[in-house]
Amino acid sequence: MTINKFMATMVACAVGLTSLGAARLATAGAREEGRLLTATEVVEEVQSMPDQRVPDLLLAHAYGIAVIPDVAKVAFIFGGRRGKGVFVERNSLTSPWSNPTFITLTGGSWGLQAGAQASDIILVFTTKAGVDGIAGGKLTLGADASVATGPVGRQGSAATDLNFNAEIYSYARTRGLFGGIALDGSVISIDHSANAALYGKSGVTATEIFAGQSPSAPAPAQRFLERLAQATRTSVRSSPAPQAELAPRAPPTEPPRTYPLEQQNTSAEPQAAPQSAPTQR
Repeated sequence: MTINKFMATMVACAVGLTSLGAARLATAGAREEGRLLTATEVVEEVQSMPDQRVPDLLLAHAYGIAVIPDVAKVAFIFGGRRGKGVFVERNSLTSPWSNPTFITLTGGSWGLQAGAQASDIILVFTTKAGVDGIAGGKLTLGADASVATGPVGRQGSAATDLNFNAEIYSYARTRGLFGGIALDGSVISIDHSANAALYGKSGVTATEIFAGQSPSAPAPAQRFLERLAQATRTSVRSSPAPQAELAPRAPPTEPPRTYPLEQQNTSAEPQAAPQSAPTQR
C-alpha cells in the first residue's frame, strides 16, 4: 500500500468515526428530548387533578423541582428503584426557572416484598441547601437533605398552617393514584452523558446549565419550562443570566433553619416616620 493510499484510508476512517459519533449524539439528543416531553406531560396531567395535585402553596415556595417519569421499582425480598428525569432550580422565589439538567434517581429497600411497578415521581425542594447539593453532583435523600411525603390536593392548598418542616417533599403517581411517597436513602445524581447529548457540549456541568452558561436548550426544554412556570406562577428565563449568577457556586454550608417555606415576609409596608410638631413662632 502506498503512502497516499494509506493516508486516504486513514482520512476515510476518521470521517466515518466522526459521522458515527455525530449520529450517536443526535440519537441521544432525541432520546433526551423525549424525556423532556414525557416530564412535561407528567406535570400537565398531575396539575389537572384538583383533588390530587401538588398544593399551590408548596409550588409557589419551591427553589427546585425534579420530575422523574417512569421510575421502575422491582422487588423480590431485595428491592431496587431507578429512574431518569429532569431538574430545574431558581436562585430566589421571584427569579425564573433555570434550564433543565438531567438526573438519575436510584434507591433500594429490604423486606418481604415482590413485584414490579412504575411510578412518575415529583420532588419539590423548599430550600437552597438541597438545590446546591444536587449541583454538587449527588444528593442522598434523608441524609443530605430532609425528605417527607408531601400533602396533596385541596386539603394541602387550604391548610396554610401545615408545618412545612422538610427540605424536600416527594410525590408519586402509580396506576392513576397520586400522593406522597417515602424515598429516604434514595440518591439523586447528575446524568452527565444526557446533559452532553441535549446541549451538544461534552463535559457541560450542572452549574453551567443552572447559570445559563450552557448552549441554548431545545424546544422541548422550553415547553417544559413554560408549563412549569404556569404551575408555579413564575416566568421563564428568556435572556442570559445576569453576571452575578455567573459567578462560581460557593460550596454549600449548613444553612440556618429558616424553613418552613424559607421566605421572609417582605410584603409589609414600612411604617412612616413620626412627624415632628410644628415650631411655635
